[in-house]
Amino acid sequence: MTWEYAKGAPLLVGIVPKQHPEVLQTAANLAARLAAPLVCAYVDEASYLVEWDPARSAHRLSLHPDDDSDIRGLTAELKAQVQAAVDNAASGGRPPEWSLRTLAGDPARALGQLAAELDAPMIIVGTSERGFSHRLSEALSGSAGAWLSHHQSRPVLVVPYRMAAHEDAP
Repeated sequence: MTWEYAKGAPLLVGIVPKQHPEVLQTAANLAARLAAPLVCAYVDEASYLVEWDPARSAHRLSLHPDDDSDIRGLTAELKAQVQAAVDNAASGGRPPEWSLRTLAGDPARALGQLAAELDAPMIIVGTSERGFSHRLSEALSGSAGAWLSHHQSRPVLVVPYRMAAHEDAP
């Protein structure tokens, strides 16, 4: 697939709070180099999708009805992280346009559905952090990058954790 095929289509990046910064930085740098817009998507796993309307926003219901203020605070935090990555990527060039979407449900499936709606030429996700709790979470819910790479017709870029396993301090 050449970039001309996807001219004007946004790159899609899945983001989570406190994610290692390489994911957003890689996505922002790639979007800036390709002069492509960037759509950042956070998937709220504590909600479920009740309606998907591509012309408007997704309609979701929370499994925890009083968490809407938490989601607003989280969205503000994510917007600040994205803006910092975009500003950093723009050094010497024009920063990519970006937007943030909050989705609901299973992260891999929600990202796949959004990528199809946007006709995104690529989905960018990060690897999970290392450690027992992250491994347990991945074992229970699965890896978004693995699911996407096996169930998508578009390329999936999986950005590795910032430090190789052999460089970890004991």
